[in-house]
Amino acid sequence: MRARVGDVLRFAGRRVGMAEHRAEVLDVLGTDEQPPYRVRYEDGRETEIFLGPGCTVESGEPSLTSPHVD
Repeated sequence: MRARVGDVLRFAGRRVGMAEHRAEVLDVLGTDEQPPYRVRYEDGRETEIFLGPGCTVESGEPSLTSPHVD
């Protein structure tokens, strides 16, 4: 799975009733759009990650930290 800066990663809950969470890709640290990625979660935490099962990549999503415009 590949991701680019600005893509949103969606992580499925690992248990029944566990909420999905999302993170925005801030930097691609691997080569050819491969992991690891530096990401920012919705709560503002930043970390480096490798993608695992239950993760999907959405391209073209607006920034998680940008204001919502109707």
